[in-house]
Parts: sequence; structure tokens; C-alpha cells
Amino acid sequence: MENKKRKKWNGYLAAGLFMTGLAVFLGILGYFWTPYSTTAMSAAEKFTAPSMHHIFGTDNFGRDIFSRVMQGLGTTLVISTSVVLFSAVAGVLLGAFTGYFGGILDEILMRITDAVNGFPSILLTLVIISLLGKGRQNVIIALGIVFIPSFVRIVRGEFLRLRDADYIKRARLMGVGRLRILFIHILPNIFSVLLVSVMIGFNNAILAESGMSYLGIGVQAPDASLGMMLSDAQGYLQTAPWYALFPGLAIVWIVLGFSLLGEGIRKWDGSRAE
Repeated sequence: MENKKRKKWNGYLAAGLFMTGLAVFLGILGYFWTPYSTTAMSAAEKFTAPSMHHIFGTDNFGRDIFSRVMQGLGTTLVISTSVVLFSAVAGVLLGAFTGYFGGILDEILMRITDAVNGFPSILLTLVIISLLGKGRQNVIIALGIVFIPSFVRIVRGEFLRLRDADYIKRARLMGVGRLRILFIHILPNIFSVLLVSVMIGFNNAILAESGMSYLGIGVQAPDASLGMMLSDAQGYLQTAPWYALFPGLAIVWIVLGFSLLGEGIRKWDGSRAE
């Protein structure tokens, strides 16, 4: 029975690593090489169906969809990684200090996070982008700000749970400094929880970036974006369904990959605790 459980947990991790690894590989490769130019247009190859020459077909300008999906994956991964790093670092710092020390700063921060969470994420992102303007960097800033509260709450809750643990009390009695307690004694013990949150953050960032680009306020042409490709393809669903199919499948693939990876990490951590 134990072996079956371990195989199942390893299966989640293996599937997640394979799916995200393939997406990351194609995304990185797309920055340096693609089978065809992602911007060169060809009227003669307009709406070519998937074939040996164009495995994902071509779009309304004759551009190779597989090449643009590769570049779009890279764009999405760069933006989502930047968003998660920005929000996770800020969230960990704020959550660690407020969760451990509490007090008036904790109360103020929690009221701010409650206010931010009171707005729909997409609406708040639209407001921030409308103030900052369109473009890749502003999407990163807007989404990073919106995602900070989720990391703050998770980290704060874990620090509240562990700050009165026996090993922390012993560390205080031994005269260990507060910063060392925060980042050496407590933070490593919430790493698995934080890692799962990061996987969820990647999913949210990928979907949010795709949504922003779909609405035309995210990545701008001539850069390729999966969301922008879906937006461009919506008028050709009947005549060229592959135009929307493959960018959509790429989004589903990478989101599912991070979901499986997060679930695998969660189950692996649960098995260790047992």
C-alpha cells in the first residue's frame, strides 16, 4: 500500500516536472531560435492547415503558429516568473515580520490586505495598468502588487503558528537574534508550504497575463503572447480553428503542469510528515 502511495506521489511530481520542463525548454529556446520568423508575413501561406512544414499551421498573416507559441511561452514564463518573484519576496518579508512581531503594524497590514482582496483581482489590475500604461513591465508591476496579499497571508499564518514552538522558545533563551530566528529557524520550515503557494502563484500569473494580453493591455505587438494570439484568433474559429486551438492548449498545458507540480510537492511533504 505504501509503495502504491509513493508511486502516485512520484507520478504527480514526474508529470508536473515533465510538463513544466517541456514548456520552459520551448520558451527559452524560442528566445534564441524558432523554426520560422515570428514576424515575417506571407500572403501565400495564409491560414495553412497543420502540416509537416507548419505543424501548428499558420495564422491570418501567414506566420508560423508553432514559432509564435514558442515565443509566447517564453514571454508568459518571463512575466509570470517576474510577478511571482516580486510578490513572493515582498509577501515573505511582510508576512514574516508581521506574523512574528504582531502589534499595530500587523493590524494595519491586515486591513490593507483585506481592502486589496475586497476588489476583484482583474479589476484592480486593470485600474493599476490604466494608471501606469500598457506594456510588459507595467503588467509585471500591476500583477505583482495584486498577488502580494496572498503570499502575506500564507506566510503570516505559518509564522504565527511557529513563533511559539518549543524550538523557537529555546532559541530565544539561548540569545539567538530575531532575524536569525525569522530566516534561519522558521522560514526553512515553511518552505514546502511556500513552494506550493509559488506553484499556485505561477498558475494565477499565467492566466492573468494571458487575460491582460487577450484584452489588449498586456504584451504588445510585435511580441508574441498566447493571450494576444487567442484574441486575434477569435474571429477565425470557423475557418481556421487551429489558430486558437494551439495557443489555448499551450496555456492549459503549462497551467496543468504547475498544478500537478504543486500537488506533487504537497503530497510529498505530507508523506514526509507521516
